[in-house]
Amino acid sequence: MKKVIFSLLLMLVALTSANKAMAQDSGAKIDFTKETHDYGTVKYGADGTCTFEFKNTGNAPLIISNAKGSCGCTVPEWPKEPIAPGAKASIKVKYDTNRPGVINKNVTITSNAVNAPEKVIYIKGTVNPAPENGTPTNTSGAPTKN
Repeated sequence: MKKVIFSLLLMLVALTSANKAMAQDSGAKIDFTKETHDYGTVKYGADGTCTFEFKNTGNAPLIISNAKGSCGCTVPEWPKEPIAPGAKASIKVKYDTNRPGVINKNVTITSNAVNAPEKVIYIKGTVNPAPENGTPTNTSGAPTKN
């Protein structure tokens, strides 16, 4: 009798473990092609837009409820409609390049993804200093002296 009870208990534990494993595999999943965008060195005032592509590798629609930059200079745009299983989409991030110096920012994405309900993506690089405006310009049309 003890062997029967032990066997039943062992089967119950095995079934519970299998159900937990299947539950973790069920739902939306977000997988990015890259998690960091390196601008390299960019000119002051240049276009600071980059794109992060991702795919829903799960078996349920992926819903991104929010995407928030680490500061006001990093502004994300994300799809508001559900992303079907197997479908690809992208998040566009715009960095304000009117701020010279090192770029080291992130965007936190909140979704229903079972593998990453809060996912962080990163941008990095350097913005060159602003051009100097102290050079006089000849607007009279008269020849300049050398």
